Amino acid sequence: MDRKRIAEAVERMLQKAVNELPPDSVEALREAEKKEKNPVAKEQLKTILKNIGLAKGKKVPMCQDTGTLTFYVKGKEGLKEAREGIEEGVRKATETVPLRPNSVHPITRKTEGNQPIINFEYADSECMEISVIPKGAGCENMSSLVMLSPSDGTKGIVASVLKVIAEKGRNACPPLVVGIGMGGTSEEAMQLAKKTLLVPLNEKNPDALAESLEKELLKKINELEIGTMGLGGSTTAIAVKIALRPTHTASLPVAINLQCWANRKATVRICGERVELL
Repeated sequence: MDRKRIAEAVERMLQKAVNELPPDSVEALREAEKKEKNPVAKEQLKTILKNIGLAKGKKVPMCQDTGTLTFYVKGKEGLKEAREGIEEGVRKATETVPLRPNSVHPITRKTEGNQPIINFEYADSECMEISVIPKGAGCENMSSLVMLSPSDGTKGIVASVLKVIAEKGRNACPPLVVGIGMGGTSEEAMQLAKKTLLVPLNEKNPDALAESLEKELLKKINELEIGTMGLGGSTTAIAVKIALRPTHTASLPVAINLQCWANRKATVRICGERVELL
């Protein structure tokens, strides 16, 4: 893989990710606005949709917080070039998009530009696929991990998710996309929860039990009536996405990752000299 080609692709991908909300998210917000009865919430949704249109038309970020940049790379070779290309692409995009330099030293708070988080996954393909989630701090700060007892079961899972939404949801700029990772270990559950944000909102969960739980949680989350931007109404979340992993017989990790209405993401596929933004 050519590092320069990767860097150019990443720069273009970030431009798209922060300026254009994916069609599935836009459609979900439009549907929410049509159904919303609360006049304050309805006006907020109209404002959000107007903001989305202006950002795309003017090619400017839809939110001033352009987020922490989490990348997912799938391929079987060129991983060194991928890391170097992503880092270079992020440096360029910080200037050209522009992206707000959000990375700071955790103790001194001294700025360190934008430091991408890069995850690699083997795929038996000649092509390389790179995805990014630019996620703002307002919603990322509301992330939670609950270590349940297996005996807590589905009731415990539902109760834990609703507790997190009730306590933190209004601070995460709803309407939310709620990513849930269940199983594995504590750190794997957290990774699963965030990665679910890449799944199209209209894509069916391959696990029937998870799909049923997604529907149940979405209904109950919206019955909380936290509403758009925490101001009340019937739309607290537009989607719940669940990812599962086998876990230890004595464990039940449940990670909850809240994404704000700006469910930003983008993917690029690089096959030799061909670069395709998906």
